[in-house]
Amino acid sequence: MCHQCVIENVKSNMLSRRSFFTGGIAAGAAAVAVAATPAPLFAQAAPSRAADLTHELFETFPTYFGAQQLFIEQKFNYKEHTFNLNEWRLSEHTGTHIDAPLHFTADGRSVAELPVEDLVAPLVVIDIRAKAAENADAQVTPDDIKAWTAANGDLPEGAIVAMLSGWGDHVATDKFRNVGADGKTMHFPGFHIEAVKQLLETSTKAIAVDTLSLDFGQSPDFVVHNTWLPAGRYGIEGVANLDKVPAKGATIVVGAPKVRGGSGGPARVFALV
Repeated sequence: MCHQCVIENVKSNMLSRRSFFTGGIAAGAAAVAVAATPAPLFAQAAPSRAADLTHELFETFPTYFGAQQLFIEQKFNYKEHTFNLNEWRLSEHTGTHIDAPLHFTADGRSVAELPVEDLVAPLVVIDIRAKAAENADAQVTPDDIKAWTAANGDLPEGAIVAMLSGWGDHVATDKFRNVGADGKTMHFPGFHIEAVKQLLETSTKAIAVDTLSLDFGQSPDFVVHNTWLPAGRYGIEGVANLDKVPAKGATIVVGAPKVRGGSGGPARVFALV
């Protein structure tokens, strides 16, 4: 083929491809958009920093049931083997972690089955620190959601809604579990069932707390877990540093472990601000 013919052939192919992308794909995309517009993944286009929302996990990290849930055994060490390797044994629900729908259902989605698009979302932070400081049993209520929307506008589509109670400051102390005088009942903030019912009427993907449980500490029946997770949504517990991000405008990224059949799992969670 002559040199000029090659050039003309390339030009023709480029024009055909350009027509395809600007015509056929655009039309197809428009049809898909009409059929189902996905919720936005990002709260803003150009974040300037990342904020770590994950507690460092260690063997004696406080747990809901009180007993140790992470055990680390060194199998190889650098001095003898020229490399380090540890073996872990842990509960799925330890440290900053995810509650998948399977946690409170017979056949809900496992942590591995959570759609990746549900792990990136606009972050909403509802600050209840003032009332939590006065009452350890404080809960996020519909009034708190109303106060947030009055100050910030409607909840973003496809958001993850997080409770900032200030409880993350107590993670290294007994107050994180905050067991009462009866020696068994814990007292820490969580979501109120009426707030959860309200959020279920929205496109909210997940709820998150800076405490040990989506339910407040003295809940007798895990009503929030039993309402939110069976609806196909997921939760994040033990979130850190929510006071380091704005009430609105950040994007949360949830590094969920992709473990087959897992009802949850420790996660690396961060926010783009």
